[in-house]
Amino acid sequence: MSDEQHDTIDALSSENRTFAPSDDFKATSLVVDTSLYDEANTNDEAFWARQATELVDWEQEFDTVLDWQLPDAKWFEGGTLNVSYNCLDRHVAAGRGDKVAFHWEGEPGDKRTITYQALLDEVSQFANVLKGLGVKKGDRVNIYLPMIPEAAVAMLACARIGAPHSVVFGGFSSQSLSDRINDAEAKVLITADGGYRRGEVFPLKPAADEACESTPSIEHVVVVRRGGNDVTMVDGRDVWYHELMEGASTDCPAEPMEAEHLLFLLYTSGTTGKPKGIMHTTGGYLTHVTYTHKYVFDLQPETDVFWCTADVGWITGHSYIVYGPLSNGCTQVMYEGVPNYPANDRFWEIVEEYGVTIFYTAPTAIRTFMKWGADEPAKHDLSSLRLIGTVGEPINPEAWMWYHEHIGGGRCPIVDTWWQTETGGIMISPLPGATTTKPGSATFPLPGVSTELVDDDANVVPVGGGYLTLTRPWPGMLRGIWGDPERYQETYWSRFPDRYFAGDGAKLDDDGYLWLLGRVDDVMNVSGHRISTTEVESALVSHPSVAEAAVVGANDPTTGQAVFAYVILRGGADTDEATLRAHVAEEIGAIARPKRVFITPDLPKTRSGKIMRRLLRDVAEGRNIGDTTTLADASIVDELQAKAAESTAD
Repeated sequence: MSDEQHDTIDALSSENRTFAPSDDFKATSLVVDTSLYDEANTNDEAFWARQATELVDWEQEFDTVLDWQLPDAKWFEGGTLNVSYNCLDRHVAAGRGDKVAFHWEGEPGDKRTITYQALLDEVSQFANVLKGLGVKKGDRVNIYLPMIPEAAVAMLACARIGAPHSVVFGGFSSQSLSDRINDAEAKVLITADGGYRRGEVFPLKPAADEACESTPSIEHVVVVRRGGNDVTMVDGRDVWYHELMEGASTDCPAEPMEAEHLLFLLYTSGTTGKPKGIMHTTGGYLTHVTYTHKYVFDLQPETDVFWCTADVGWITGHSYIVYGPLSNGCTQVMYEGVPNYPANDRFWEIVEEYGVTIFYTAPTAIRTFMKWGADEPAKHDLSSLRLIGTVGEPINPEAWMWYHEHIGGGRCPIVDTWWQTETGGIMISPLPGATTTKPGSATFPLPGVSTELVDDDANVVPVGGGYLTLTRPWPGMLRGIWGDPERYQETYWSRFPDRYFAGDGAKLDDDGYLWLLGRVDDVMNVSGHRISTTEVESALVSHPSVAEAAVVGANDPTTGQAVFAYVILRGGADTDEATLRAHVAEEIGAIARPKRVFITPDLPKTRSGKIMRRLLRDVAEGRNIGDTTTLADASIVDELQAKAAESTAD
């Protein structure tokens, strides 16, 4: 980077619309002033100690708040606790066993209502099952399941007996699964015959079988019956979940764990191709997710119905479907399938049916809803919603406004949250009763979180674009990369001295608001100007005809890199390439004008909805396309290649 003409990322766009919390919202909100910020700024360790004491039940109180030997943190040492106990037993003991933990809905329309007592019983039974299979404290357990209640049961059962779990998203290939099993040396694999997606059963067990051919550490495979598809059961290794559960006792006391006991591994992609096993421990992680879930979502546990649309295979599902919400004793919706089966209004039907009050989803999904049109949510009564949120990537201002108007009814605060697998929980977000928001800005670090933008030479950037760094440890932070402490140091702590940096760019506006610009490796260098793909995408989505855009920088002999854009139009809308190129130039300047804009019905996305920009770059540069096995629809790439070939021929 040192030879580039600009030290930091050019901040090109601006947004001046503001939305203050309404008096009605503030009347019942948990936080309406700066008191939490003031407390944390005075002494962040004392602040976190108070959260840990007030929000979490400890078997034995901790005696040390933080032991910080950069880059290694230990939080709440001396304390012991159990995460499963905090998520289940304490609510039942308090007389709330009849409270609904999950309203679960399968894609075909089948439903289950699971109370805290029922969930505790099933978790206890499965914890006993795992012990019966020889799983002991410290043994790793791999989980490869669809979005069914058994996924949460398996995670909580592991936590109950101190067996770190490693959840692998059900859309990953057998090779991805075997890589993760082998790295963790998992003893047991929990999977299902299949699950429902777009009206059909997608098989999981065959991929699990294929993975197990090269995973010598696996002793048993537990199979949940969900899809009803035919599977092969291997004698001596494979066992049915329902058969094991039939004779299992519901008596399984939660075992106290040290605060720094490994709770789970979660693998995230690495630049070298080898996935990184991110380590999260017990006391700090639980404190962080319980605190952030309570305050970011302004949780009213007696009345709220919370729905996070993520998959449990991702960190969002760990933190804001399983651990944070259940620790806070709230009622949730869990849905198995896609948002457009059997029709494009499935999500809004679910919101209406269960009276969802807090809705948390990804900008990718919101832009898809925009493409489908405002008529879909308009079919349903969404008046139960009182707070809506976004997660996963920066949200374009126009998508924010659409979400505000058509889902939030113009009345719901939006919490635009920034965090990562590595941070464990939310780091930057509005507090909805206290923060005036700007469309597209994650606003400010949460109380207890310390951020700074820096340039290439680690100088602090007070206004404008730079690299987002964290300057103080926080309880939910990763404790390393499994089996690779050198890589942990190199990946997160070597770029800037004494700072955590995980690769995201951001900008600070004149009011001190933070705007996330996406991954630094998604920054394009056009004639020496470092331009964020996020800003160009936002400019494209601000055109009334555009629902979604993906932008990449591709090699160009004149400018170093040129901007290539791929856009999906809103339903019924029409425009052309020249109009969109001119629109970007008008919005953020001629330097960001795309060299090409391809209008396409869809984009190459993983099954979790993440746009595969690497493939778009390959298309733009005319390279052979790499592995497409994780894509929801690989045929999209062929179509884009054909469009690119046509334009070259022209």
